[in-house]
Amino acid sequence: MRLLLVEDDPDLGEALVANLARDGFAVDLAADLATAEAAFATSAYDLLLLDLGLPDGDGVDLLRRLRRRRSTVPVLVLTARDAVEDRVAGLEAGADDYLVKPFAHAELVARIRALLRRPARDLGTTIRVGRLVLEPSTGHTEVDGRTLLLPRRERMLLEVLMRRAGRVVTRRMLEEALWDQDAEIESNTLESHVSRLRRRLQECEAGVNVRSVRGVGYMLEAT
Repeated sequence: MRLLLVEDDPDLGEALVANLARDGFAVDLAADLATAEAAFATSAYDLLLLDLGLPDGDGVDLLRRLRRRRSTVPVLVLTARDAVEDRVAGLEAGADDYLVKPFAHAELVARIRALLRRPARDLGTTIRVGRLVLEPSTGHTEVDGRTLLLPRRERMLLEVLMRRAGRVVTRRMLEEALWDQDAEIESNTLESHVSRLRRRLQECEAGVNVRSVRGVGYMLEAT
């Protein structure tokens, strides 16, 4: 899953990005509202982690603009403002949840996963394609009840493809979902992950195939 973190404290921002990456999330970091707006204009995000006190304005303003544009991206506000009126203002502006600093990383991850499971975003708690079953909240994957162990990056790749089964997923969309904006990706890196994932799915007879669409991307289809 691809997240955007808007946080102006560089030490906290970098620590959150690193910790969330270990939990299987690809995270882009924006230090101000202008950078966050530019990121939304060029990339699709599954969730926004939003600080409120930013150098060029209040995070609530960004939140209001997103909701006026009918954006349904879940927003988890992360802020040191702990007054009830601040929380109410954030929620009324369109935030889905509110976490006051300092917070435990385990709680942050739990809240992120809870938001990503919300049926209103058509994410569901279980994804099924062919004989494959994947639980996004835990990353557990199985075939006909047998656990399928996958490296983190291949599991992320599989989840993106399963969510869009039967549709072509572009190379750019896959790369954005698996790596952050600053990552240096070799030209054949994505192909290598797809090839290994395809082989694992064939070996366990998952009933699906990752089909290459030349010059565009890949598509997961039931066989």
